Amino acid sequence: MHKILLIIQREYLSRVKKKSFIVMTFAVPLFFFALYAGMFYLTKKSFKDAHTEVFVIDEQGEFAGKLQSNKNVSYTVSKLDLKAQKKQLTESEGKQSILYIPKDILSSQKAELITSGKTSFVTQEIIGGQLEEIIREKEYKAKGIDLQIIQSIKPKVAIDAKEITADGEEKNSNTAIAMGLGVALAILVYLSLFLYGAQVMRGIIEEKSNRIIEVIISSVKPFQLMMGKIVGIGMVGLTQFVMWLLLTGGLFITATLLFVNPQDMQEVAASQPAAGNMGTVSKAIGQGGSASILASIQSFNFTEVIIFFFLFFIAGYLLYSAIFAAAGSAVDNETEANQFSMPITMPLLLTYILSFGVIINDPNGPIATWLSFIPFTSPIAMLVRIPFGVPMWQILTSLTLLILTFLLITWVAARIYRVGILIYGKKASLKEIIKWFNYKN
Repeated sequence: MHKILLIIQREYLSRVKKKSFIVMTFAVPLFFFALYAGMFYLTKKSFKDAHTEVFVIDEQGEFAGKLQSNKNVSYTVSKLDLKAQKKQLTESEGKQSILYIPKDILSSQKAELITSGKTSFVTQEIIGGQLEEIIREKEYKAKGIDLQIIQSIKPKVAIDAKEITADGEEKNSNTAIAMGLGVALAILVYLSLFLYGAQVMRGIIEEKSNRIIEVIISSVKPFQLMMGKIVGIGMVGLTQFVMWLLLTGGLFITATLLFVNPQDMQEVAASQPAAGNMGTVSKAIGQGGSASILASIQSFNFTEVIIFFFLFFIAGYLLYSAIFAAAGSAVDNETEANQFSMPITMPLLLTYILSFGVIINDPNGPIATWLSFIPFTSPIAMLVRIPFGVPMWQILTSLTLLILTFLLITWVAARIYRVGILIYGKKASLKEIIKWFNYKN
């Protein structure tokens, strides 16, 4: 045990003292914050700058005067015919369009929007909505319906989502925060397991290529060396991971509460109809405002999430690092090692991709549940599900299966590792690796 602790100390201190570790620890949160802030700013700017001047040619005669200009679209009744207006459009350099309203628009319900380039989706939605409203008013009048009464009825229902616990008590259902937290955990866990597991493999390959391993093995057992490397590099990853969480969370919460206008957040989310789940999260948060965000954060059970996050992260890291260690001992260079990396991380990659759709949309469905029980996918799947509320027996079962699989894989990896680290100049085949596994001590 003393030798394992010495190896852990050496692996940990040699990495955290590097300038690259310090730089990356602070640079990554700043990078993600800058990326998000830049994306938010550019999206908001493009949404506001997408102003179009629309020349209206109204052959029906009653539509042009009812179109209302706004910050995105300004209407001008054209004094030219359609042909002349098209010619002027081709010669213009600004954002201009032609809205051609035919005589039979009430029956055909069709109009033409002519532009010199691709039409903005936002512009189409605004113009289409106003034309629909004008047609709707005319239909109401034609049927003798009082338009003022209809316009005075504008219900606005606020949904206060609740979930009932096993004890029959109700509590706030913080779906938006759960979705955001689930996606964030999926990204962080995937990147960390891949990054630090690969570091174990690269460290072994480097020592093999420098022939340092032969000197080390004369003093410690192969199993002690493997466990020392796995735990030492894991502690480095955990240290950096905690720093990333604290710095990133602090930056985003501070910026959201102090500098982001909830209305702007809602506009940005609404301007991206295909933004997917993250658009839904932003829109939900934007509708609530800063007070709602604070109330949701305070009522959310972060303690449970943090505890199980570290347990699943550590167990998942140990599992994949043992596999990477066995793979690193079986090759002589990083080119060969890259061939092992993809098969090893395929379960993680699959779960990572499914996190953004299947798991987050149906966290208690059969696919999400089974993925959270399979040890090779549970470090991501279960962490995505936990913010939505998972029965404790499922969490404990998943964690138990993950730990048992780690112990089994470690035993297998150690038998391969003890022979593979001393093999040079020979490309290991599956048949050779099986032979190493069956060698007697």
